[in-house]
Amino acid sequence: METGASHSLPTIPVMLTVNGERHRFELHPWVTLLDLLRGPLQLTGTKKGCDQGQCGACTVLIDGERINSCLKLAASLDGAEITTIEGLGTPENMHPLQKAFLDHDAYQCGYCTPGQICSAAGLLAEGHARSRAEIRELMSGNLCRCGAYTNIVDAVEEVLGHQAALREAAE
Repeated sequence: METGASHSLPTIPVMLTVNGERHRFELHPWVTLLDLLRGPLQLTGTKKGCDQGQCGACTVLIDGERINSCLKLAASLDGAEITTIEGLGTPENMHPLQKAFLDHDAYQCGYCTPGQICSAAGLLAEGHARSRAEIRELMSGNLCRCGAYTNIVDAVEEVLGHQAALREAAE
């Protein structure tokens, strides 16, 4: 699959695993991961907000690390594993963060929610957040123009608490 305006310009072969499915692409070097996800792959849960890495609406997980997909050139990711909001859970089998966001009304208009949830999933995997203040600080790269920050922190804190309880029970 080729993405770009001109077929006469050179392309780069790229193999990506997106939400568990392997894909092979022939990409122009300027195609961002965000444009690849929203275009050819039709994964439109990842939002284009500022296209400058300032809002976090396009946050996805690349090899488990939260990244602004608008800043990442897709051709630089050969062999990477990408997880988008569509890959975290389904309506029938939601990721704990998706359920917590619903339970805490942490989505308001919903535009930033996919990026917020992917960022929170990365934050939880990193294991650095231990308090509300740390959650707020570590989620500060994701803007919510509706101002649902308290509810977002409540949702992340709930899942963080469940994870801690599971760790304690396993010990």
